[in-house]
Amino acid sequence: MTYILILAVALLPALLLLAYVYKRDPSPEPLPMLKKAFLYGMMICLPVSVAEMILQFGIFGSDSSTPTSFVGAAVESFFVAALVEESFKLLALWYILRHNSFFDEHFDGIVYAVFVSLGFAAIENVMYLFSNSSDWFSVGIARAFLAVPGHYAFGVLMGYYYSMYHFVSRTSYNRIMILAAPIIAHGIYDTIAFSMGLSEGLASVMMVLLCVFCYYLQKNAQRKLTAHINRDNNPFSA
Repeated sequence: MTYILILAVALLPALLLLAYVYKRDPSPEPLPMLKKAFLYGMMICLPVSVAEMILQFGIFGSDSSTPTSFVGAAVESFFVAALVEESFKLLALWYILRHNSFFDEHFDGIVYAVFVSLGFAAIENVMYLFSNSSDWFSVGIARAFLAVPGHYAFGVLMGYYYSMYHFVSRTSYNRIMILAAPIIAHGIYDTIAFSMGLSEGLASVMMVLLCVFCYYLQKNAQRKLTAHINRDNNPFSA
């Protein structure tokens, strides 16, 4: 019974955010395609884990080292976690959209990217909670308000620029930002989070900073959602 409860707590935040972005879509995508995007997000967890272990070993000489400095936390955040995870998410997103005839509106890019990102986040959350089974509830609550919405926001950024490049303007900026925007946001998030373990005195300061960053991250995500909804409602706008 406890295992079922842990699983429910781990999956509920991602499912709620999926329902939210689905309801925001003025012309909802077919559920089979969204299920496929979510499944692709789940499937990349294994190759992501392998790639991260290889990179961490190559950079730090260990596959389980804990950062001992702010620089170390930043390097691990950007070049191990953010770069690998967002690159695999983009690969999954490209694969689901490359011959997708339903990808015909600006908001669609956000929807598919969020489903991929939250598919990954759901499995990651399950792994975190089961590996912290002694205090799974507190870990689950913290991740429900921070980590999972973080992955949602990273997906919004990726999908926003994917649609900007596909529908609005095929500039180098839009193409680069498809991957750069979520990597930057993800890297900043993880740098703050990893820095909590550097010292007890720093932990509370970093927690406040992380909450503030997440607040603005979500505000930005909402602006991106609204912008693409407006573009779809007014096809003559840029």
